[in-house]
Amino acid sequence: MSHPPSTVADVMSRKVVAVRPGAEFKEIVAAMARWRVTALPVLEGEGRVIGIVSEADLLLKEEFRDHRPGLVGQLRRPGAAAKAGSERAETLMTSPAVTIAPGASLPQAARLMAAHHVKRLPVVGPHGMIQGVVSRSDLLKVFLRRDESLADDIRRDVIDRLFPLSHHQVHVRVEAGVVTLSGDVSDGALVPVSERLARAVEGVVDVRCELTAEET
Repeated sequence: MSHPPSTVADVMSRKVVAVRPGAEFKEIVAAMARWRVTALPVLEGEGRVIGIVSEADLLLKEEFRDHRPGLVGQLRRPGAAAKAGSERAETLMTSPAVTIAPGASLPQAARLMAAHHVKRLPVVGPHGMIQGVVSRSDLLKVFLRRDESLADDIRRDVIDRLFPLSHHQVHVRVEAGVVTLSGDVSDGALVPVSERLARAVEGVVDVRCELTAEET
């Protein structure tokens, strides 16, 4: 049976460290230090995500420690100036928070993190209720798949399907996540397709395609 694509729910942490809107500055810093995280969801009610407070939000206080921003600075960076003078999560946080659904794919999560320059995403269900947190390190878990499992998937889902007549002549070798395809196939036009599909298998690090077309 093929390994189904992982979703955010498969890799996320269900143990969520979060703060309430009224959490004070030092309380937030202490929570980050204790749990070794760089950002914390801010929750209200039964667990609805209303924002996220990050190290970047907190460091604005240090940035403006020696001087308060003047009028020009406040006009250019009104949010930063306001946060520098804030003491509670509700005024320090970035809102709305960038979140993701539990059923989203791992590439979707990676693209969202890259686009917003964040390392962690709160995972929310209906009505914005927190279900977990997914981090960059969570997304890398797919690369822990066993080489044998990757080889089985590639042979079954790629080689056997693309080359039904010559699949027995194809060798699939996987070492440390790097796939090598070698042997002769009946249809040379499908060689680049096989490489692309093998590369798309979850957990594959790289593909070296050495397939050649049979002479006719």
